[in-house]
Amino acid sequence: MINVSITGALVEGATRLLPGTHVDVHVTSVQGRVLVRARVVRCAVWSVTADVVSYRGALAFNAPVDLPAGEAAPHAVRDAATRSQHPVEPSVE
Repeated sequence: MINVSITGALVEGATRLLPGTHVDVHVTSVQGRVLVRARVVRCAVWSVTADVVSYRGALAFNAPVDLPAGEAAPHAVRDAATRSQHPVEPSVE
């Protein structure tokens, strides 16, 4: 997770997300850990090394999420079409 707001998130990882598809995101909110449906707005190659391609994608939540101030914690992005689990890898910057 690079950045998160009540309406969406910027994520980075080794999995390419297809724009226009929907994903499920597990987020720690004021209500606890919740599953939030989101639409992939965009995704592009962010970096390339000899053995890893990293992607950055923007997600738009279907409904606003009540986040604790500075405490949102992503758990995973799940591709709604395939139901396969893809961990969201935090970026160290």
